[in-house]
Amino acid sequence: MNDTSLPVLMYHGLHATAQSRGRFESVYSVAPEEFSAQLDWLLQAGYRSMRLDDLQANGPETKPVVITFDDGDVSNVEVALPLLRERGMVAEFFVTSDFIDCAGMLTRADVRALSDAGMGVQSHGQSHRYLEDLDAGALADELGNSKRLIEELTGRIVDALALPGGRGGERERQDALRQGYRYLFNSAPGSNRHWQRGQYLQRITLTRGLALAAFADMVAWRGIRPRVAQMRYNALAMPKKLLGNRRYEQLRTRLLRQ
Repeated sequence: MNDTSLPVLMYHGLHATAQSRGRFESVYSVAPEEFSAQLDWLLQAGYRSMRLDDLQANGPETKPVVITFDDGDVSNVEVALPLLRERGMVAEFFVTSDFIDCAGMLTRADVRALSDAGMGVQSHGQSHRYLEDLDAGALADELGNSKRLIEELTGRIVDALALPGGRGGERERQDALRQGYRYLFNSAPGSNRHWQRGQYLQRITLTRGLALAAFADMVAWRGIRPRVAQMRYNALAMPKKLLGNRRYEQLRTRLLRQ
């Protein structure tokens, strides 16, 4: 890759209200009109959405952006897909395989529909358990079982993995590479300068209510907002380590409900 930035955007569900189809989250459910405005800004700013396998052919004159969705909310196919196709854009959808056919999530037919529409359908693990909490056998199953099922549903190779919760390190990276994954994503914010295939790609988390000017700053990785995002991420690393993933998530859930 050249040394230009590669913004990778991380979405989850797109929901107008808490009553919309799918699994609404107060923080991560981006409103469809916000998503539409963000796509339009990308196009106007000269960005080109790209599938992962197209990045290697990316020329220095191109401003690439990778749009990703985690978990497999039904809004991925009902809302995101039409908005992307209207603009001739593409995205990579990271699906948790055990969530397929569950209430509010993608069905098997939906997974195939995304793939047939030219989108990438990749792995977000089998059960959404944090990979770093698993022993070697369970880790191998999480990565292998999800990969095989999605490949069966789409008829295409699955070679990208987004770590559930962004939790994992070198052990998880090496195991994923052994199982045939080539692109690995965590949740660390960053601009991906000088990235190399097989190393973790950083992502920009998109949340509900984010102003378009703030979105532009994050994508272009300019101003104070990206630095604040990095500082917040680093500050949360210590309580995650001290409390462990399970206790940290319990505390986070209680705080978000207040």
